[in-house]
Amino acid sequence: MAKAIVIGSGVGGLATAIRLRAKGFQVVVLEKNEYPGGKLSEIQLDGFHFDKGPSLFTQPTNFEKLFAAANRNFYDYVSVKKLEEANRYFFSDGTVVHAFIDRQKFEEEVQRKLGEKPQAITTYLQEAQQLYEGIGKIFLDYPLHRIKTWLQKKIVKALALVKLSHLFQSVHQYNEKRFRNHKTIQIFNRFATYNGSNPYQAPAMLTMIPHLEQNEGAFYPKGGMISLTQSMYQLATELGVVFEFNTEVRRLHTYNGRVLYAETQNQKVEGDIFVSNMDVFYTYNQLLNRKDKSQQIAKLERSTSAIIFYWGVKVKSQALSLHNILFSDDYKKEFDQLFVQKQLPDDPTIYINITSKLDESHAPADAENWFVMVNAPAKQSIVTNEQLMKLKDTVLQKIKRFLSIDIQAAIITEFIWTPQGIDTDTNSYLGSLYGSASNDKIAAFMRHANESSEYKNLFFCGGSVHPGGGIPLCLKSAVLVEQLVTEKFSA
Repeated sequence: MAKAIVIGSGVGGLATAIRLRAKGFQVVVLEKNEYPGGKLSEIQLDGFHFDKGPSLFTQPTNFEKLFAAANRNFYDYVSVKKLEEANRYFFSDGTVVHAFIDRQKFEEEVQRKLGEKPQAITTYLQEAQQLYEGIGKIFLDYPLHRIKTWLQKKIVKALALVKLSHLFQSVHQYNEKRFRNHKTIQIFNRFATYNGSNPYQAPAMLTMIPHLEQNEGAFYPKGGMISLTQSMYQLATELGVVFEFNTEVRRLHTYNGRVLYAETQNQKVEGDIFVSNMDVFYTYNQLLNRKDKSQQIAKLERSTSAIIFYWGVKVKSQALSLHNILFSDDYKKEFDQLFVQKQLPDDPTIYINITSKLDESHAPADAENWFVMVNAPAKQSIVTNEQLMKLKDTVLQKIKRFLSIDIQAAIITEFIWTPQGIDTDTNSYLGSLYGSASNDKIAAFMRHANESSEYKNLFFCGGSVHPGGGIPLCLKSAVLVEQLVTEKFSA
């Protein structure tokens, strides 16, 4: 039986391990941390539960397909609730927009609050669906580096759906021609941040992203996002995947175009197939000692990172829902500071996730668990304590101004995750959350492929390679790795 070694147990690594084991391969996962999940992990702090990383759950069909590949039913492992409201948007003038999943309710909300014509929303979301189901699935479900991908008839047909505006206009330029209110534009601009990109630079192709949330729906897994990791880990162990935690891979030893074994702190792990769920930069820079390749990857613009405040607060907020956005007044300036000046924004957009709204066990009585995130640039220098405290004060004052809540007085426990911490804990180069950014119209083609062009038995999955970052795309990367592995090797 051929043996596959998976390095890292993030979403992509777990999904790849499951898929390869279901195909009959022997699978061993080497994980440097003492827990699985990578960014999709948790923090338990003084009676509060926090999902540490991703907090928005879309496209559960990806999990359905993953579990079906192992002849299991995803919903036997996780209970999932479809949300009535995807996000709640707050503006400095007091405007609050509820992004209802129900199309008619959302249109009525946007018409009443922002003066947009319902047909503008309908047309936009229909176009987003057509773009995703046509061209989007090509970029997400097929290996772009292979010529045969582009020779299929259905691919040629799908490419005909692409308009010049999708390629040569930015997300912002596209949106400002479709909506009359700058607040509506800002709401739809924000979807570019779902892969850590800049809506004022990223191509309008990314306007397909709202389809996933507003058309297909947003969901909540009971127990929080950690339940997704737990379900994959449980399935993997049931299938016979072997996990070795607290096991950091230090080198991949190669010979004659093949990886021979992985060297950890105390052993050599041999295998027939190697899959790296580690950031592709670190895979080349550390594991393969290929500085030439890692420097090529380092030249690609990185996605945003984040600073996240995990606050246990002695308060019950009435204005907030599960997912909440407090927008900046000058969105363009915010992204200029993030991507051009490489600095923390003066007026950051704030995302607040409160899972205790749906899971009361996530916080003590009369308290809530606030996951408070602001975008930060991915860069080498460490955020100083002075910068961090200044940002914290800015966030606290903005929350007080927008919501009339003195949250500072209510904080009873705190943990802060910075870009440096994200880099160290999850091997995400410069703390970038999604690998490289998608600010260039050829960015999709610049992402590293899911297979090595130099080492026959080396493959890549996760957010730093094709098709990109975020839970849905990490799961899709596992599908691509499974296809590529089974094409070359038999179990």
